[in-house]
Formats: sequence, structure tokens, C-alpha cells
Amino acid sequence: MYELIKKEDRAKRGRLHTVHGVIETPVFMNVGTAAAIKGAVSTDDLKQIKTQVQLSNTYHLHLRPGDAVIKKLGGLHTFMNWDRPILTDSGGFQVFSLASTRKIKEEGVYFKSHIDGRRIFMGPEESMQIQSNLGATIAMAFDECPASTSDKIYLMDSVARTTRWLKRCQAEMKRLNQRSDTINPAQLLFGINQGGIHERVRVEHAKILADMDMAGYAIGGLAVGESHEDMYRILDVVIPHLPDEKPTYLMGVGTPVNILEAVERGVDFFDCVYPSRNGRHGHVYTDFGKLNLFNAKFELDERPIAENCPCPACQSYSRAYIRHLLKAKEMLGMRLCVLHNLYFYNNMMEEIRNALEMGAFRVYKDEKVKNLTC
Repeated sequence: MYELIKKEDRAKRGRLHTVHGVIETPVFMNVGTAAAIKGAVSTDDLKQIKTQVQLSNTYHLHLRPGDAVIKKLGGLHTFMNWDRPILTDSGGFQVFSLASTRKIKEEGVYFKSHIDGRRIFMGPEESMQIQSNLGATIAMAFDECPASTSDKIYLMDSVARTTRWLKRCQAEMKRLNQRSDTINPAQLLFGINQGGIHERVRVEHAKILADMDMAGYAIGGLAVGESHEDMYRILDVVIPHLPDEKPTYLMGVGTPVNILEAVERGVDFFDCVYPSRNGRHGHVYTDFGKLNLFNAKFELDERPIAENCPCPACQSYSRAYIRHLLKAKEMLGMRLCVLHNLYFYNNMMEEIRNALEMGAFRVYKDEKVKNLTC
């Protein structure tokens, strides 16, 4: 059940009650594609840095170690020792990212494994079965993520197919949640809005989704090459047609500024690989923009990454030391940067929630954006 606690214009402060605990929104979900955050971050670490939700990928876990294996081991929560909510991507994004090795049919999508080249089929039923085996808190519907620059005719056909697939996902999840051997019979299903950067296609699809009474609504197919202005424009036209009383999830977004802009437009859920990927390359976030710790100016810098930051990296290590680790290709350097970046994102979301509760989000957002882009 989603509880809308407070609104400031279109920005929402909410709370999603799930079988694995309460999710306070707006929330950033830390991305652990293969059931782990890249950068040697453990689930104990995730709790220390304020993580509420961990996100894993259906396609990747299906290939390795296999969802059947994970089910035999008690499901993804037991497998990775995480007792808080997990959201699993449906595999639909791979329809976009693996475009050169896949073929889309009405029944589903035929892939070639990026690991060993073997042929794989995934349709709505298969995606739901895999996610049921994983036992995720929230499962995403299987969809096609078309290129944002696709023409209107293609987008209309693609969105219509995604809608048909969503109905099949609903039916299959209902069947699976009634089985006696299902790990999580309270699994929730989020539908996904698509339509590239074509406003009319997006809005019509949002209206259809709103009538389907989903547990939540995602906006997919953005942050895939279009401009930030186009992303914000689509959010402006789509979100008013999605139910206020349900959570809204902007998939794959983004930078701290992207998140602040999207919260202002009514988004509750976010995920992105930026904090972990940038951290592994020595790029770390602060309230005054990003730092590249490989830069020579940090060689003798005894300060922490960010002053007054309580994350594990900043509490114990200097910029100079972390730079040395990165230059020496010591994994500890990457780990500390990833820990800091994820803490920064999770803490920023807490600040956003607090600002919304006080009715001061606009003031907070304007100051934060100004500092981040100075």
C-alpha cells in the first residue's frame, strides 16, 4: 500500500508498505545488477550507508547463476543476505541495450547471451516466472524499451505491444502468487510507460496504464540518449496522467540534478549506476559538484572527500590516500569511492524527504542545484 504523506506542488513525500518493510519516498535504489553492488560493497555496508532498496536485474541473474538456483537457495533475499526491499528489472531494458543480438516477436524476445552466445527467449510469462523465482519485493513488467528517437508509427506499435505484454504479466503474476511454492506471494507489479520523446504517445499510454490499477507506475525509455530538456518535458506531460495515490518510478535516472528536477515533477523512485560507476573511476560527489580524485591537486590533500560527511570513507581516509589507492589500482580505493557516492545519494534523498515534510523543498532544491552546478 502506498501512503501519500504530503505534497508540495507536484513533489510527493510518500511511503510504500511492502512485505519486506516500508520504503520512504522519494527513494534512490542502489543498483546491484548481479545481486551485488560493483565495488566490493556488502549488504552490511548498504545498511550503514542508508540504503532502503536494492535493485537487481532479471536477465543477468537468469543467465548467472540462474533463477532456479536462487530459488533453491531460498530466493534473492536469502541468497544475498538482504532483509529489506528488492526491486528486479524485468529484462525489458536488454531489449534496448542488446538490440544488435535480439529479435522482437509478439510472443516475446529472442536474445543471444552476452556471456556465451547461447539463444535465450524471454516473454512476459518468462520474465514473471524468473522474478517470482527470485522472490523480489517489486517486479517490473516486461516491456520493449524503444530508442527515444524512434518514429511515431514504430512507437505506437511498440507501446501497443508493451500494453498487451503488461496484461500477460498481470495474469501470470496472479497465477504465480497463488502457488504454494512461491517464495513471495505478496510480490508487487509495476507497469512501465513508454513512447520515446513523443508526447502524445506517452500520454495515451499513461492513460491506459492508469486504468490498469498497478501497484506502481514506471516511466521507462528515458536517459537513453535524449537531452535533459526532453526528459523533463516528457515528465511534465506524463506524470499528471498517472495516479497520485500510487508510486511513480523514473527508470535509470540519474545525476543528482536530474533527481531533484524529477522529484519536483512528482517522481518517487529512482535508480542509476552513476554513483557506483563513477566511484570506480575515482569520481566522487560532494554538495559542490564532482571531484576527480585522480587529479594531481589531491596528491597532498589531507581532507576527507567531503567535509562533515559521516560515510565510512570520509570518517577514516584522506583524499590523498584514496588517490594513492586508485593510482595503485588497489580495490580499496574503488570501494571507498563507491561507498561515499552511494551514501551521498541516499543521504540526499533523506534531505529531500525532510524538506518535503517541512514544506521547504523548492528552497532546498534551488540551493542544492545552484551549489551542484557552480
